[in-house]
Amino acid sequence: MATRYRRLFVVVLDSVGIGALPDAEAFGDAGANTLGHIAERVGLFVPNLAALGLGNIAPLSGIPPTERPRAHFGRMAEVSRGKDTTIGHWELMGLRTDTPFPTYPNGFPEELLRAFADATGRSVLGNVPASGTEIIARLGEEHLRTGAWIVYTSADSVFQIAAHEAVVPLSELYRACETALALTRSRPDWAVARVIARPFVGAPGAFERTPNRRDFSVEPHGETVLVRLKAAGYDVVGVGKIGDIFAGVGLTESHPTRSNDDGVDVTLRMIARSDLKGLVLTNLVDFDSKYGHRRDPAGYKAALEAFDRRLPELLQALRPGDLFILTADHGNDPTFRGTNHTREYVPLLVYDPTAEAKGVVGRPLGTRETFADVAQTIAENFSVGPMPLGTSFLGEIAA
Repeated sequence: MATRYRRLFVVVLDSVGIGALPDAEAFGDAGANTLGHIAERVGLFVPNLAALGLGNIAPLSGIPPTERPRAHFGRMAEVSRGKDTTIGHWELMGLRTDTPFPTYPNGFPEELLRAFADATGRSVLGNVPASGTEIIARLGEEHLRTGAWIVYTSADSVFQIAAHEAVVPLSELYRACETALALTRSRPDWAVARVIARPFVGAPGAFERTPNRRDFSVEPHGETVLVRLKAAGYDVVGVGKIGDIFAGVGLTESHPTRSNDDGVDVTLRMIARSDLKGLVLTNLVDFDSKYGHRRDPAGYKAALEAFDRRLPELLQALRPGDLFILTADHGNDPTFRGTNHTREYVPLLVYDPTAEAKGVVGRPLGTRETFADVAQTIAENFSVGPMPLGTSFLGEIAA
């Protein structure tokens, strides 16, 4: 019988891809490689990830394979038709999405914006695909003068609403996001995956986005392993954006975070809780939101190295009966053209502290056919499966 674990901790490094998928060309992403290009262009010093086996997954400049990896290692392909955060996380938890969410390269329909303005009592500025920092720099002063919402989108399926915290209270901004989500769900030609609150502060020429971002997502279109775990009486804890990504469905607790470091701190608090039995799912978003979309390889490198410095805290806090899984949800190559996510494999590192104490060396898990192998592994471990999608690797990691 395969090893069973009392608690599983899955940490998603948002956008940390490891090379273009075979179908990347169909998404405009042939040649993308988030980790590979960062390592090539600006160097990457991540000794703790390297010790787990990061360099054993794929060739990475300056990160050679190790003969005794601390974790089992592999990479996973995405079968869903998309490359965004929502679809990636849903697949990690067992749900395949064959119809991608619509995007709005020319802005949203005017009828939708009129309905949004009428419902919220404020007019709208923008309505273009844009970088969040660029559009508040361009329209922030007019927003201060008029009180109008700054509405914009991106290459992803998102309706983003920016507002200055001194002009629009956060509670009003969040209510407006709920209104926008309800409107976008009312008609298929208005649909989006997420509505995102993008508050900012500061004066013209020095506007800054705040950590008070919130995502308002549609509910998953099918059953995830989170739902099965919750129904079976297990703890299902979301850390970071997880509560938003799954619209709370299947979670028993949700703990929003303000940064990668805050996400690590909250995850450490969850590890320290002796009462927990089940799954803790963490999203660390800064790699994607602060550096990938802004095409900042140096900033991305610094964020990866900062996480690497904290990784020993997470591993040392684990207890016998715990399993730690490190992965990602898509790519966002900061050296690539544009500002969009990139269609990539994601790394898979699976660490068992009990097995390491017995001298077990990490084994290759190969190239997995779907992100949903994580969900299938969770389902087998807690006897809530099988899921319709994915192949469990639980037997492959048995000590």
